[in-house]
Amino acid sequence: MQTTVKGLIIREQTTGESDRLVTLLTDELGLVKAFVRRAKTFKSQNLSSTSLFVYGEFKLYKGKDAYVIDNAVPLEMFFDLRSDIEKLALAQYFVQLTYYLGSEEQPSHEMLRLVLNALHLLSKGKKDVKIVKPAYEMRMLCLGGYMPNLLACYRCGTFESDPMYFDIEEGCIYCKDCFRNNALTAPLGVITALRYICFTEDITKIFSFKLSEENLDILYDISEKYLLSRVEGRLSTLEFYKGLI
Repeated sequence: MQTTVKGLIIREQTTGESDRLVTLLTDELGLVKAFVRRAKTFKSQNLSSTSLFVYGEFKLYKGKDAYVIDNAVPLEMFFDLRSDIEKLALAQYFVQLTYYLGSEEQPSHEMLRLVLNALHLLSKGKKDVKIVKPAYEMRMLCLGGYMPNLLACYRCGTFESDPMYFDIEEGCIYCKDCFRNNALTAPLGVITALRYICFTEDITKIFSFKLSEENLDILYDISEKYLLSRVEGRLSTLEFYKGLI
């Protein structure tokens, strides 16, 4: 049985001498693992169209144990990512995080739109990385089932104070009167940005906010720490990226 899907290759592995096992993030099927037979041979038509970061249309058929890609037509290859080592490293981190938080056989329309938009912004350099990275992390965590409680102070219900405090461990916020010693200070502007990232319905707009440089640094720190507290396993790509900057 053959099926056609649109998806982004977020992981690739060599198997045997010439085959490739890729993981696709697809709209309707979520994460799909599929083999590309003889992908590494010189004459393979699927050599470049089944590489990391390729978004395309893939014809799959269900083999005995797994899907096999019968044909691949690239729609976007994000070539510009490969021109800058920091962009490339951050993009690799984004897709590794997507792999950890994605699900098989679950519609992933929002997740696919998010990663495609983030890769586009990275490749074209249209947004500050200090905006793209935390926005991507927090919204991806929300899609993966780890949305923090940002509605109001967890203790008293106060909607806003300046500052507020973000509790990494509990995934909630406190007002200035309910401060806990282990919570991170978050100016009201940072809390407003976090709410915007997590609650905005149009996922393509989550990168459209502005903060001072100081508050961007705070947002950057909070989002990464919160992510590391929720994602199991080693994020080697994040470690590599942080070693470059």
